Amino acid sequence: MSTYLQIDRPYWLAWAQIYGVGAITIHRLHEHFGDLASAWYATPAELLEVEGLGTIGLEKICDARKSIEPEEFIEQHLERNPHFWTPADPAYPQLLLETATAPPVLYYRGLVDKSENLGHQLTIGIVGTRNITSYGKKWTQKISLALAKQGYSIISGLAEGVDTEAHHGCLAVGGRTVAVVGTGLDVVYPARNQALAEKIWEEGLMVSEYPAGTRPDRGHFPARNRIIAGLSRALLVMEAPQKSGALITAHLANEFCRDVYVLPGGLDNPQSIGCLGLLDRGAQLILSTEQLLTHLQALRPVEMPPIVAPVQQTMLPLFLPQPLPPLLAPHLAKILAVVDRSPISFDAIVAQAAIASSEVSSGLLELELENLVIQLPGMQYQRV
Repeated sequence: MSTYLQIDRPYWLAWAQIYGVGAITIHRLHEHFGDLASAWYATPAELLEVEGLGTIGLEKICDARKSIEPEEFIEQHLERNPHFWTPADPAYPQLLLETATAPPVLYYRGLVDKSENLGHQLTIGIVGTRNITSYGKKWTQKISLALAKQGYSIISGLAEGVDTEAHHGCLAVGGRTVAVVGTGLDVVYPARNQALAEKIWEEGLMVSEYPAGTRPDRGHFPARNRIIAGLSRALLVMEAPQKSGALITAHLANEFCRDVYVLPGGLDNPQSIGCLGLLDRGAQLILSTEQLLTHLQALRPVEMPPIVAPVQQTMLPLFLPQPLPPLLAPHLAKILAVVDRSPISFDAIVAQAAIASSEVSSGLLELELENLVIQLPGMQYQRV
């Protein structure tokens, strides 16, 4: 992988402003040209040499470049967003860089003096349902507290239910927690977690790929799941129904070569059915806090090269083909029409469907939960 130069910082930000150009395309531009500054000033003919760029619309890209002067734009952007990392910054989380979909811009708020944990092995993601049961609440608190006492940083998403209990359990013993959110860092969602967010700003860290002022959007939360998976050395799924965003996070964690652990539950508990499905497909079982800690102590270093050929799966596919539903919402039908039996990139889906990336992201999640499409390594999608 070529070196990310700090002189590229304004250009990571600038490329991220162009509609239809996503993380994978930006990383491909960097790989092709060696730096994003060269890519910014490349001719249309030179840009056409980059894989997948021709499907996005060169004319739109070139028009967008004319309206942005990267050095000036970053100065203006810093006024409302003073703290963010790009892959050109040494502090950008290394674990996240090892994924093909690492955000070009990662905003942060809180304490960064301990942020070295973000790039190392001591990060454990905890995810699950918003409709947590008393059983799930008890074990989420118990496990997050035990992990925090052992020096592990807890990564979660500030959502209601499992996420909230994971953050609280970690903070209760002075542990380090990182919240990955789907809004701007000045917008707390859900609003009832305002006090929790403020505590995380004081004692932990909050990160987002969205700039200040960004309101909640249904497409942002599936997208942020890849960041939770990428930042986590291992992922714990505490409770999850059959159709749950936590299952997508587990799928991504598996793609990123992270270990996935699952809290077992009863067959008569709807919030455990997704977890039992993960166990059936190769996830590891949580039997006790002591057993889990023993397993985590034996974690091997992450050695997955970034943005290369697809990694070999260590679990069976999380979603199996089922009959097509009788009717799809118009935007879902439009997205599905673009996805064929051959793999297609996320950016190409956005361009061909002519739908906002946030709506495509949430739509693909719905289609994945309906077992109509599957996600492949490198944010490629294929129809089941």
